[in-house]
Amino acid sequence: MKMTIETRAARLLLWAFTIALTVGVAGQRIQCQERKAINLAPARGLPFSDGIVAGNTLYVAGQEGTDDSGKLAAGGIGPETTAALDNIQKIIKAAGFELKDVVSVTVYLADIHEFPEMNKVYKSVMPDPKPARATVQAAALVNNARIEISAIAVKQK
Repeated sequence: MKMTIETRAARLLLWAFTIALTVGVAGQRIQCQERKAINLAPARGLPFSDGIVAGNTLYVAGQEGTDDSGKLAAGGIGPETTAALDNIQKIIKAAGFELKDVVSVTVYLADIHEFPEMNKVYKSVMPDPKPARATVQAAALVNNARIEISAIAVKQK
């Protein structure tokens, strides 16, 4: 009789633990799937958002070195890099993040020989510690841009 009560109690405890674990995991899945689009530019007819917030992470689409009217910054890679980073900062702020939240950056250059000038501007803008970064040369960029930069930011808890 005593063993039967202990066995039932153990089964009941195991059942309660299983339900609690299932509810906890299901709750996390729902939270992780929540997404919010960030769009600052006027409708350009392009099929993407400037940024997507998923949980505590912001994914910033590749930004060219354009001004508010959508024209490339004049003067080459330096001004285009500054403008691209400014565009990223605008999206980051609109999403409620800060530049220090950026953990990863991908830089696409039309000409890899412009790396030193791009890097000089990049170093002056990005806070320490610098995010992880990849820099690659692309065969061509949209709108004949010299640079395009994408980023991932994670909000500190």
